[in-house]
Amino acid sequence: MSEMDGASRNFSFNHLAFVILVVGVVLTAFNVYDFIGGLKDESVNNTLKELNGDCDYEKPKVWIHAKNMETGYLKHVKSVFGRLGFSFGDNTSDWDVLWSHEYPFKELKSMLKGMMPHQKVNHFPGCGFITNKVSLSTSGSTHIPKTFKLPENKNELMEFAQLNPEILFVQKSNSHRGIKVEKLDTMNLDSSQNFVQQYISKPYLIDGYKFDIGVYTILTSIDPLRVYVYSGDVLFRFCPEKYYPFDSEIVNKYVVGDDYLPIWNVPSLKNYYNNLGLSMKDSFDAYLNSIGKAPEKVWNQVYEAIANIYLLKEPYLIESTSHYKNSLNFFEMVRIDFIIDEDLNVFIMEANMSPNLSSAHFPPNQLLYEQVIYNLMSLVGIGTRIQKFGLHHSPDDVEEMQVSFKNLAVEASRCSKKICSSCLAPQCLICKPCLTSNTIEILKNAYLEHENRLSTRRVFPPPMNTTTRRADIDLEKLSPENQLMYHWFQGKCKMDVTWCS
Repeated sequence: MSEMDGASRNFSFNHLAFVILVVGVVLTAFNVYDFIGGLKDESVNNTLKELNGDCDYEKPKVWIHAKNMETGYLKHVKSVFGRLGFSFGDNTSDWDVLWSHEYPFKELKSMLKGMMPHQKVNHFPGCGFITNKVSLSTSGSTHIPKTFKLPENKNELMEFAQLNPEILFVQKSNSHRGIKVEKLDTMNLDSSQNFVQQYISKPYLIDGYKFDIGVYTILTSIDPLRVYVYSGDVLFRFCPEKYYPFDSEIVNKYVVGDDYLPIWNVPSLKNYYNNLGLSMKDSFDAYLNSIGKAPEKVWNQVYEAIANIYLLKEPYLIESTSHYKNSLNFFEMVRIDFIIDEDLNVFIMEANMSPNLSSAHFPPNQLLYEQVIYNLMSLVGIGTRIQKFGLHHSPDDVEEMQVSFKNLAVEASRCSKKICSSCLAPQCLICKPCLTSNTIEILKNAYLEHENRLSTRRVFPPPMNTTTRRADIDLEKLSPENQLMYHWFQGKCKMDVTWCS
């Protein structure tokens, strides 16, 4: 055998050995990687269990409580919950969120009195003081047409009508939606189920059509009060027939019904909405700007009217909620409907407790409804950035990561003064030594709402002027809790302009 043959065999043997070695190393590495991956999965699972109180992994649960669900009118509500990772349960499950289409505090009252701190309900006890037509219309707000409750205000109504013979009236009832302009002598003025309201006879028209504006309004807290609106869009609904020549017998000229004229079919607005891709609100604003009118006049009144209504009704909400463990269990979204007159004065027509969120009749409204629901859930902490399984409280370090006291501290120059060392001065109550644990929890919620508000806008406490850092508000008329909340937002505004509105 030559030296060359021996060398060749040795090379072949060494090459084979090297290949076997490499394969072995690769297989070993794969097994080690697989083992480590298993450990990592186990570690993740253990961490999740630790975060959730050593319980098994579960998605947060929503219980949707409504009648005739098979018709699909809550389809978009279910879709958004599903996209946020919720599973669907019922009253027998450990639900995290109760979304009730009906007022839940009659049928479910006893169960809701035993709620755990993490559970959330989409209505406030006593919300009927806002959504009840009689209660809302007789609240005394300057943004509501003059209203007479029957039969106790019958004589006052007749006297007012005699002094103002040009004014028209409509009779309304809590039990039905239909209204019609009528003469007083044809109305039943002795029924306790009805009330009579001044009719705004000179509405602002676009292309000859009367319309209303639905603003989605979110209540997150009472005592102190915090109210937001969804600012990403509003719902415009137009009467299907032109207003003039006016005929009270043709209600489609002045009453918005289910078969309303949508904005995408209104000549002066459809280019903005259809071709330029603007929202309903932005289309309306662009139109007003194009004819030399200021849309800000409308929206400032809208936000003022909403804040005013909730301030007027807050004492009733506080009393109703006092029968439950904690007001932090509740949130609420309603749609408040407005009309404007030819001088751009704004009037509240009604507030809808469970507004229509179905796009079955008008499919283009799907995006509006789903964005409203998504923004609502983000604002109240249901759709959270922190991955959680269930809405149980997170460990302290996770909560601290989201909001710690340094995020709450304001008014350094004031709080460092000697006068605030005793906490006797009212202006010192937002300083750290003077805050109670309950107030700190309230401020943490307010902070997280601001961080998670997306396209919602705070209307109370009202936005602060970015120059003076003050809002046009009479502080002396606010409760101590609302004054403290206002001063805290004012302190945050001084530190960061994004907190001013």
